[in-house]
Amino acid sequence: MNARTLVLMALLVGIGAVLHAAIPGLFFGMKPDMMLAMMVLAILLFPNVKAAGLVGVATGLISAMTTTFPGGQLPNMIDKIITAFVVFALIFSVKKYSQTVAGAAVLAAVGTVISGSVFLTAALLIVGLPGGTTFSALFVTIVLPTAALNAVAMAIIYPIAASIFRRMNVTAHV
Repeated sequence: MNARTLVLMALLVGIGAVLHAAIPGLFFGMKPDMMLAMMVLAILLFPNVKAAGLVGVATGLISAMTTTFPGGQLPNMIDKIITAFVVFALIFSVKKYSQTVAGAAVLAAVGTVISGSVFLTAALLIVGLPGGTTFSALFVTIVLPTAALNAVAMAIIYPIAASIFRRMNVTAHV
């Protein structure tokens, strides 16, 4: 992995961090995780194991630092790392479709559902869910709307990013 790739991935993670920090917590401190869209975009643009692991750890650390979920630091770390590798595997399993706008949007939605499921499960097991809420209540009120939001964001962002990367002659799969 060269310095240019690292800088571009850091830029995507930084944009995700700003979005993650700027969006307020909605329901018991849970907030839509727009950082996931940037993580999926980074993995789409740089589909290799090292990049997936690095972006998973980086987004996990930043999500942990900016979370408003009570005790959500460790669950954020766990979910981002697992999600990064699952999204990486999904990209290769649907390689033909992953480089399309629709494919990128679906991957963002699926990655968000996976991330939300892992986060809620980890939070339930490690710190418990706040206010006596249930997994399904949080899944329906936070995870599913966030998946839709991330899909729409990816449908807008992916073609722009892919075009910029093509013009820059960045070595990526765009």
